[in-house]
Amino acid sequence: MEVHETMFGSNQIKLDKTLMVKLKKYSALAGYASVQEFVTHALEKELAKFEGADSEEEIKKRLRGLGYIS
Repeated sequence: MEVHETMFGSNQIKLDKTLMVKLKKYSALAGYASVQEFVTHALEKELAKFEGADSEEEIKKRLRGLGYIS
């Protein structure tokens, strides 16, 4: 698997090159100023689904409901 590295703030993450190509394409089409802005927004939306959970079990239940874990 080919990996493309990119920086987001002071944290480095590694993304598959194919995923990075898609992120560049869709972030531009959606009008985001950068891939970082697009990814940050997408992650914030996903994390919002778990905020307000009262317990770890509630978070796990939500993750199961979204298909992230089984």
